Amino acid sequence: MKAGILGTGHYVPEKVLTNKDLEKMVDTSDEWIKTRTGIEERRIADDDMDSSDMAFRASERALANAGVKAEDLDMILVATVTPDTPFPSVSCMIQDRLGAKGAAAMDVSAACTGFMYGLTTAKQFIECGDYKNILVVGVEKLSKIVDWDDRNTAVLFGDGAGAALVGPVSEGKGILSYELGADGAGGEHLYQDEEDHLYMNGREVFKFAVRRMPEASVNVVEKAGFNKEDVDYLIPHQANIRIMEAARERLGISEEKMAIKVNKYGNNSAASIPIALSEAVEEGKIKEDDLVVLVGFGGGLTWGAVALRWGK
Repeated sequence: MKAGILGTGHYVPEKVLTNKDLEKMVDTSDEWIKTRTGIEERRIADDDMDSSDMAFRASERALANAGVKAEDLDMILVATVTPDTPFPSVSCMIQDRLGAKGAAAMDVSAACTGFMYGLTTAKQFIECGDYKNILVVGVEKLSKIVDWDDRNTAVLFGDGAGAALVGPVSEGKGILSYELGADGAGGEHLYQDEEDHLYMNGREVFKFAVRRMPEASVNVVEKAGFNKEDVDYLIPHQANIRIMEAARERLGISEEKMAIKVNKYGNNSAASIPIALSEAVEEGKIKEDDLVVLVGFGGGLTWGAVALRWGK
């Protein structure tokens, strides 16, 4: 039995915060932000909207897309570093709102790599035969931990949620290989400080990412028994266009074969990859039998990649 993605969905807040808006808030410029990150705007949730609200909306869409009822869910995994509260978990909150009575529920903390950790965890439960339908969600309300006076981080992050319904798929489809990793010694470069603000040593994180993302992308393709030339679509963590390009160039694929949403949404941490995946599916950029690579990195420091054959 192989595990694959049966349906996707996403949600982003309506409020748009542009680079021009940020010019009025901190010492920065639209040109500076676009040149260094590729970001033009990002979405910001209202004060009365939290991570569970966005996760719930994305989950409803993923379930509808997969044609699966909430009561048929066996487990809910939510990747987030910005839960509504330390407990109960966001997964328990949306389990109740969805009406997925009895489904196991837990949150996963691996920062921007969280969705990859959640996806590969779901794979194990599906392929051992214990569960049939697992909802994996990546969601962040990073606007509540961003220091809006810090021009180095305030320009990077946005809010949103993406979800995927994971279940058994036919032979040759689904998750073919994966790689997860961490370097705890690098935790000092990206963390939440004593004032609950996000701190990042951009230079060190960039060096880590441009090494790990391309390397992990190639590794999962080779583990799956394919060559770089076989990759049909790449969905990298939407953190920085220069880091994304490093992964794309290492795989040797054209720009048209890479999801680029960083310009619209900025860095959504754990929600970044599932949002980009959901939009790519909606736009028809991922087709039946496509070989798709998902790859990300994040605080911890962590990294993860998945190679999958699209289809049920």
